[in-house]
Amino acid sequence: MTLTNEIIKQKLSDKFGDAILTVDESFDILSFTTHKDINLKVLQFLYDEQDLQFRFLTDLCAVHYPDNLGQEIAVVYHLHNLTANVRLRYTIYTSVHQPDVYTATKLYESANWMERETYDFFFFFFVGHPNLKRILNVDEMDYFPLRKEFPLEDQTRIDKDDEMFGRGGSN
Repeated sequence: MTLTNEIIKQKLSDKFGDAILTVDESFDILSFTTHKDINLKVLQFLYDEQDLQFRFLTDLCAVHYPDNLGQEIAVVYHLHNLTANVRLRYTIYTSVHQPDVYTATKLYESANWMERETYDFFFFFFVGHPNLKRILNVDEMDYFPLRKEFPLEDQTRIDKDDEMFGRGGSN
């Protein structure tokens, strides 16, 4: 049997019903969202289900949507069924005031560093992670640089000439 997006949608619907909040398909990749509280159940199902077998975590990342109140941060899992060469995208949302979600490190060992990087840049707390600490930034940083509440440039620098960067000056 060939694994198709329709089969995946049906399996997810049969197992989780209304817990599947959105389903979308673009560029032949199925994308869906659920509440953050069931992320491990969904990931475990995608991994274990004989007809699905999404056993490779290609990527785990976060996105900050500051205007999406109550769901400002998204965690995005990119999964791959290597046998059928099918990919899917699974997204969960949470508030910046409760940025916690269950770790996927017991299921996908590769999630370890990906979750640490996501924590480091977005302050996303992965409950149960074996070693959740900064991985790329220094420990002394008191902010998380990929959240959109922080400026892209250091506004206190005086060694930059805006004209050299195509900003300001005469036209």
